[in-house]
Amino acid sequence: MHRAMRLAVSCAAIGLFAAVSPAGAQGIGTGVSSAPKLGDMEVKAYQKIPRDKVAVQLTSDNHLARELRRQVMIRLSQRGNAVGFSGGNVMRMDVSYFDFSGLGDGNGPTLGGQPDYAPPGSNPRMDLPSNRISRRDGLSGSTATPTLRINLTLYNKDGGKVLWTASGSCAVQGDKAQSAGEAIINRIFDQADKSSGGSAGCPF
Repeated sequence: MHRAMRLAVSCAAIGLFAAVSPAGAQGIGTGVSSAPKLGDMEVKAYQKIPRDKVAVQLTSDNHLARELRRQVMIRLSQRGNAVGFSGGNVMRMDVSYFDFSGLGDGNGPTLGGQPDYAPPGSNPRMDLPSNRISRRDGLSGSTATPTLRINLTLYNKDGGKVLWTASGSCAVQGDKAQSAGEAIINRIFDQADKSSGGSAGCPF
């Protein structure tokens, strides 16, 4: 009796695994992917970018992100897409710039003030407490390279299915972040119609 029960349970488990495995293996439309290594880019085209209007929406609104969104909108319009900030399919754009190279240094970064990538003459930010960013354990700071990362995810307006994703990164100093971001975007859209990967075209 016990052997028969164990056999029945095993068969049921195998059947359930077989039922869910294909969908999980495809990964299409989930938008979940591992990031390419620093200096590389990757496109996952579950289908070609439709010729519909695309609303490019930033996850973080700052000067660098807005300037790079402009480049994305230019490349989309060159493909024949109408572009804007609302309506149509939605492309979410995440622009992240990290510079932890000065942690633990007496002249390391603080919370507040202008970021390194802000151009001369930018509107001043509201002053924040100038708390030194440092490790609480007193150890020396990180030697990590300043890094720019860009992630793009295109969602269908009807149902929110992920149609296309792309990401890339460059090791770059803050004053050259915009140029590096434009290079990443151009590399992505130079081969946007099919899944691909390789160098992000970092110019520095």
